[in-house]
Amino acid sequence: MKKRMSRKRVVCAAGALLLTGLSFNVFVAAEPSDSQRGRIVKPIPKADAATLDRGRYIVKTAGCNDCHTPGYAQSAGAVEESLWLTGDTLGWSGPWGTTYPINLRQFVQSVTPEQWLQIARTPARPPMPWFALRDMTDADVMAIYHYVRSLGPAGSIAPAYVPPGQPAKTPVVQYPAAA
Repeated sequence: MKKRMSRKRVVCAAGALLLTGLSFNVFVAAEPSDSQRGRIVKPIPKADAATLDRGRYIVKTAGCNDCHTPGYAQSAGAVEESLWLTGDTLGWSGPWGTTYPINLRQFVQSVTPEQWLQIARTPARPPMPWFALRDMTDADVMAIYHYVRSLGPAGSIAPAYVPPGQPAKTPVVQYPAAA
C-alpha cells in the first residue's frame, strides 16, 4: 500500500510540475515581445542605395502597391511615393472572410529582418500572393524590407480581418465575383 501511495504522489507531483511549466510557457509566449511593443531590440543596419533601389523596383513591379497603396491600381500607379504601402480600407471578401491590405510602412517598423523573412515565407489569407514572396531570394525579400523601412511610418492601421459570414463595414471586392 505504501508503494502504491508513493507512486501516486510521484505521478501527481510530476503532473503538477508539467502543468506549471506549460502554464509558464503559455504566459511567456503570450506576453508581447519588445518588437511587438514597437521597440526593436537591436538596431537595424541601414541598407545601401543599391539595396533600396532594388527594393523600390520590386515593390513597384511585383504589384505590392496594387493592394497596399490606396488608389494605386485605379490610377495606373499615379500615386505619390510618399503614400505608398500605407494599407487600404478596401477589403477583399471570399470564402475565407474579408481581408485588408495591411499598412506595411507601420508593420515593418515593428519587426526584425529575421522576423520579416519568416513572415514573408508564411502562407497568408487571399488575395495576398504570399507564394511570390516565398519564391523570391532572401536578398530580394530583404531589399523590400529595407526599402519599406526607409519610407518611414505613415498612414493608419487597416481594418481588422472579418471572419466568413460576418459583414464588412467597408467597401469590398467580392471574390469570386458574383455572376
